[in-house]
Amino acid sequence: MENQKRVKEFYDEYGVDNLVVIVGAAEGESAGLAAETVGLGDPTFAGVLAGVSLKLPCYHICEPEIKDEVDADVYDEQVGMMEMVLDVDDIVEEMQAIRDEVAEA
Repeated sequence: MENQKRVKEFYDEYGVDNLVVIVGAAEGESAGLAAETVGLGDPTFAGVLAGVSLKLPCYHICEPEIKDEVDADVYDEQVGMMEMVLDVDDIVEEMQAIRDEVAEA
């Protein structure tokens, strides 16, 4: 809930054109829930983003678009070990599906 509040504050301050949300959830479903929340609104209707569609772009840290933007040494140090045990294909598929859904909304 606190993360939703912080995202909303950043959205209010910087706007949709100046924000990208990066998540690091260990499973596609969890990452997708986070992406849905900042894109379409909190599907659980429990947080400040309940019914609030920010349409923010959301990526997982392991997606190529983001990984390629991070210094390779920093990425390896901070994410490399986790990436080896994650189902990255599942995460990428879930994140893209949510981005597509947000784009259509």
